[in-house]
Amino acid sequence: MKPVPKYYSTLFNAVTDALKEMSKHNYGNAEALLMHGQLQAEGEFTAWAEEEEK
Repeated sequence: MKPVPKYYSTLFNAVTDALKEMSKHNYGNAEALLMHGQLQAEGEFTAWAEEEEK
């Protein structure tokens, strides 16, 4: 079984945390968590893709 890429785990955790915030009606916090997770995962994906090219 292949390991799960870090960028996937980062985004999955951001979505999980955002859903928890949404259940508490903290929509601003949920939006911030999603945006941060998206940016972080994008950076991790870019780094991973550059390593794959080597």
